[in-house]
Amino acid sequence: MTPVARPKKDFPWWLVVLCAVGAWLFWQVAADPVYSRVLATLSKGISITVMVTLVGFFGASILGLALAVATLSRWLVLRQAARLYIEVMRGIPIIVLLLYVAFAMTPALIAAWNWAAEPLGLGALSTRDFSLLWRAVLALVLAYSAFIAEVFRAGLQAVDIGQTEAAEALGLNRWQRFRHIVFPQAFRTILPPLGNDFVAMVKDSSLVSVLGVADITQLGKVTAAGNFRYFETYNMVALIYLTMTIGLSLGLRRLEMRLRRRGLRG
Repeated sequence: MTPVARPKKDFPWWLVVLCAVGAWLFWQVAADPVYSRVLATLSKGISITVMVTLVGFFGASILGLALAVATLSRWLVLRQAARLYIEVMRGIPIIVLLLYVAFAMTPALIAAWNWAAEPLGLGALSTRDFSLLWRAVLALVLAYSAFIAEVFRAGLQAVDIGQTEAAEALGLNRWQRFRHIVFPQAFRTILPPLGNDFVAMVKDSSLVSVLGVADITQLGKVTAAGNFRYFETYNMVALIYLTMTIGLSLGLRRLEMRLRRRGLRG
């Protein structure tokens, strides 16, 4: 089946529909005191959601890039270790990993630290020293790094081998070839799926609510349980998430088009 050519004038009617629904909900916020109170409560969790998303995605990207480089390493041990990590993390549901990190891995790590630190006279830690918020962020980093590693790996392998051979012939070392030749070209291939993972992490950040972290979803559950206005409360929860994800999607699409035009001019 051949792909259908994209129309020259593809007006975003879907965006018009979403903007209309969003405008109606924002009007409800301004006119209905119930919506106003719900928004005032939920807005306290926006900063937590944004922080979890940004820190988690940054950490997952750094670890994912390291894993991608390891899978392409000349060393067999590195390749096998990275592949083992990726396959294990991709096979565990994120919510299961979240609970495992929070209630199994973290206490085990603290116990190991105390066992090693006691003979050295270092201070002992307790599970309360590692908040549930940071346990949730760690779980998201571990989970998403496996998916992002595959994105980076595919992008790096998409760069023609002749580019690196030419750079090597010019005397560039491995780091210089990666920094100046391989990664800039791979970034154009990486950006769309990497952007999808970023948007997905905004949504999956809501999973931290199972640990009682006061993000948008958790505050929505608490608010709905207190006022029994489930329709209004979850309308606002959905609106906040949609505003963030659609805004990100449009921004990433614009960046992708700009990079594509720059590549065509180059």
